[in-house]
Amino acid sequence: MRRSRHASGFTMIEMAVTMSIFAILVALGVPAMTTWIRNNKVRTVADSLQTGLRLAQAESLRRSRQVVFALTNSTAPDTILPLPAVVNGTSWAIWTVPSMTNVADEQPTFIQSGVLSNASSQVTITTNAPISTVCFNSVGRLVTNTSANVTAITGGDTCTQPAAPPVLSFDINVLGADRPLRVNLGLGGQVHMCVLGVALDVDHPEGCP
Repeated sequence: MRRSRHASGFTMIEMAVTMSIFAILVALGVPAMTTWIRNNKVRTVADSLQTGLRLAQAESLRRSRQVVFALTNSTAPDTILPLPAVVNGTSWAIWTVPSMTNVADEQPTFIQSGVLSNASSQVTITTNAPISTVCFNSVGRLVTNTSANVTAITGGDTCTQPAAPPVLSFDINVLGADRPLRVNLGLGGQVHMCVLGVALDVDHPEGCP
């Protein structure tokens, strides 16, 4: 008896069809994946900014003293005071302000720093006012201070507050993302993140007011 032998494998036609289907799936999936990556970069920066602001307020309450939050491009903010602060900085840093300005031996205390655009390149932070520094007083509210140990490249060298609106907003976005975020900072120290372009209502609690 002769045993028939069948050749195994793909024919050229089958392989061509398979590769065509694979190419179509990749073409459909790449734009969605790219957008997801960019949205994730925006989220990373927004989370870091929100964390820094909330930590600064929490430390002001815990220590019962004024705490400074500043944006900066410095890679070693724990070693430089006065800190060179800049709007749309790549990092943030927080430290204490002496509770009594006439006490010469009381030094500022560095608390913590974090990265923003260094962690997610090409992400931009736009504020509603040219402000790089904010101060929280001993009860966690925003306060103006002319001696915050800051040398600001833009926005002056003090902790300031915009006259109107009574909220500081930081818009975080990157080219190609479809979910830009905003971090709002209220005069009472409240920090809130929302999605730009989405109106706040009962159906969209993530929207911006």
